[in-house]
Amino acid sequence: MTDNAPLPDAWLAEADAKLGAAQLGPHADQVGRVEEVGDGIALISGLPGVRLDELLQFESGQFGFAQVLERDRIGCVLFDDADAIHAGEAVRGTGDVVRVPTGPNLLGRVLDPLGRPLDGKGPITGAPLMPIERPAPAIVDRELVTQPVQTGLVVVDALFALGRGQRELIIGDRAIGKSTLAIDTIINQRDSDMICVYIAVGQKTSAVRRAIDAIHTKGVPERSIIIAAGASSSPGLQWIAPFAGFTMAEYFRDLGQHVLVVIDDLTKHAASHREIALLTRQSPGREAYPGDVFYVHARLLERAAKLSTAMGGGSITALPIAETDAGNLSAYIPTNLISITDGQIVLSSKLFHEGHKPAVDAGTSVSRVGGKTQAPALREAAETLRLDYAQFLELEMFSRFGGMPETRVRNQLTRGARIRAILRQPQHAPLRLSEEVALVLAVQAGVLDTLEVSAIDNFRQDLREVLERDVPQIVKSIQQTGMLDDAAKATLLAALATYAKTFPAAK
Repeated sequence: MTDNAPLPDAWLAEADAKLGAAQLGPHADQVGRVEEVGDGIALISGLPGVRLDELLQFESGQFGFAQVLERDRIGCVLFDDADAIHAGEAVRGTGDVVRVPTGPNLLGRVLDPLGRPLDGKGPITGAPLMPIERPAPAIVDRELVTQPVQTGLVVVDALFALGRGQRELIIGDRAIGKSTLAIDTIINQRDSDMICVYIAVGQKTSAVRRAIDAIHTKGVPERSIIIAAGASSSPGLQWIAPFAGFTMAEYFRDLGQHVLVVIDDLTKHAASHREIALLTRQSPGREAYPGDVFYVHARLLERAAKLSTAMGGGSITALPIAETDAGNLSAYIPTNLISITDGQIVLSSKLFHEGHKPAVDAGTSVSRVGGKTQAPALREAAETLRLDYAQFLELEMFSRFGGMPETRVRNQLTRGARIRAILRQPQHAPLRLSEEVALVLAVQAGVLDTLEVSAIDNFRQDLREVLERDVPQIVKSIQQTGMLDDAAKATLLAALATYAKTFPAAK
């Protein structure tokens, strides 16, 4: 094309359109300035039009969100290293809130709370962005919690049944198996249609690595999303991690799918909230937490629900984890979370150190949904299990004072010892529903009374193979329907009794 050649008509039309769309006249641009920066917090002057939780962009390219709005300054929580930001730097509001990627492309990935990959598998593409703060479903949009969530742990599924859409708190002292219980529940979803989101908040890198390895080797990683905001992450990333995880889960819930969300743990999330509040000079309250810490966790966990059929019928089941100090359930954060959730699974350090794992305290644990979500076969088999176990624990305490108990008491002690044995379970080895039903039936029918307590582990270890070989149709029926009629029950008990005879009798 020569210099004197006329421009093509398409170019001229495009130029005319751009000129017509151009806004002439003065344009006001609000710019703030960084007054102080440090410890993941920036105090900013200016920007009177900024809204709460608005995403702010710094001159150096860093981002943060407005957490505190005062007359003459803004408290901004930073996402990344604050060393790149300096006093006097310009700050601009984006007019938007924090958004994270969602969608099926996140499945099988390890991400930070902003959706940035941590697994070295390349960037996330084609993922729609959604805000991390979304309103919880209205009451009229919810359905009753009736569908079970199988954890694969006999002590939970038989005594404290969980349902899709429930919020069940896992609480106990540090290092007694809280994370293991939650990860075992994720692993057990390999036999279900549930998508799993594991959110690590303030955890050590080694603990996060163990969780990732367990999910990838034992579970179904292609139906899991792992969000990691470790102890070395900024307080801002730790704070948004649970909210980002729920947003990613809500994408699948809105499609009518079912999601399990594990938050490990909310005690550390509360600590990051307190840290941010103190650094932004908010008024401290009980235990130095700001007054809105209850509201933060309430609006987060309220997003877990079972939607009605008109809304698609999807669900989010939440398993938040909280840590206690010396078993003190009456501390500020534990009592807050207990009042928000639909029950709690309490782990006892005493049981843990006695070798009873998972160390679930049957006396203080509760599920407020109850047996409505339990599979009918397991509900019928475990009808008196909790009462029998509680009576055994009381009788065992009194029997330590000596004396020869009468025959009825001896039988109760024998049965109770077998109940305690089936409630023990190795980590990362969840059981299918059919195996749980078989174990509970065996102990309640007295099939295991003739076995040594030490042989129960071996009985459970080969149980799946025996059931698949001897009663495959009953196994299939339980797995598909959760039902067990009287004829099938008698056949199953006969197979269990035959299997028990292969072990030496108790002396």
